[in-house]
Amino acid sequence: MATTRFRHPNSPSMPLPLTTSLIHQGIHDRHHTGAQVSVSINEETVADIALGEARPGVPMQTDTLMPWLSCTKPLGAIIIGRMLEAGSADLENPVSRHIPEFGANGKEGVTLRHLLTHTGGFRLVDFDWQTESWNEILDRIYDSSLEPGWVPGEKAGYHKETGWYVLAEVIQRKTGRAFGDILREDLYEPLEMHDSWVVLPRERYAAYGDRIGILQDTQEGTRPHEGWDSEAGASICRPGGGGRGPANELLHVYEMLLNRGSYHHQEVLKPETAQQLTTRHRIGLFDDTFRHKVDWGLGFIINSNQYGARTVPYGFGLHASPDTFGHGGQQSSVSFADPVHGLAAVLILNGTPGEPRHNRRIRDLLTALYEDLDLA
Repeated sequence: MATTRFRHPNSPSMPLPLTTSLIHQGIHDRHHTGAQVSVSINEETVADIALGEARPGVPMQTDTLMPWLSCTKPLGAIIIGRMLEAGSADLENPVSRHIPEFGANGKEGVTLRHLLTHTGGFRLVDFDWQTESWNEILDRIYDSSLEPGWVPGEKAGYHKETGWYVLAEVIQRKTGRAFGDILREDLYEPLEMHDSWVVLPRERYAAYGDRIGILQDTQEGTRPHEGWDSEAGASICRPGGGGRGPANELLHVYEMLLNRGSYHHQEVLKPETAQQLTTRHRIGLFDDTFRHKVDWGLGFIINSNQYGARTVPYGFGLHASPDTFGHGGQQSSVSFADPVHGLAAVLILNGTPGEPRHNRRIRDLLTALYEDLDLA
């Protein structure tokens, strides 16, 4: 089962054959049961495809709401960018200037820049986002210490959740608004992302019905991830991984960034801010989480093929230009833009087969995508 809207720049009848063939192979191999692929070049949609099942017995559609996981992270970075423009935040100021409770146990010198580049040094805080409140989670982070030997800004390691809770709390304290509301009102609405959420109210979750897709653990068999795809789980604010919506709406974020901060003639970011967020800020540092060198912008992964195109985790394929930027979602998704080609793309696969399998899968899929589009 598939729904497709496609227009290839050279051959209108060609529905991304290499890319879709690999997706179907992944379905056969039980790495995922369905996928969404949304692609534009110079803001013109060239492919909007849905394949397989969104949940058992329910076909994937292009308007299915799928989890984005860490593809959510750049959205918070964009809000920080708007605060930088307004003068209400400064990358070099300690986080404790905004959240005094944070500045303890060695974290006094951690800045917003360190949070956005994953160089802060407080990755390993133990908490349960499903059972603990927002304030309980933050209190655990405030009470945590820097990892031994970690000098903020000089050592790197992907902070899966902790840094984005702190960033979101900075945003909330500076604006007096809830993080989910800020994203909906300041980002999703101007970008026409009407079915995108980071906090999905229970009643809206229920109303979407079969338009809610689920993400399944496919490392051994196929089973739903506990808590991620439920009315209760979707209603909890997870600023580093709780985003949800159709791939073709997340695509608008990258079209805006490629267009120097504007979308359909509406300015979301100033051109210099869009450039600042997506330019290399962290260069050549070994990432202690990913166990590989990875470059970073402010909240965005920057193409790091120079450190090993076939080994870099959460990369953008073999053909991406050096300035390509974006972010992956845990073992499942990728969203990115390639400025050289005017290319924006989002791929969401609804199975998490383990890090090694996923990294091979996404590398092969994005390499095939460039070849399908004659961009290799």
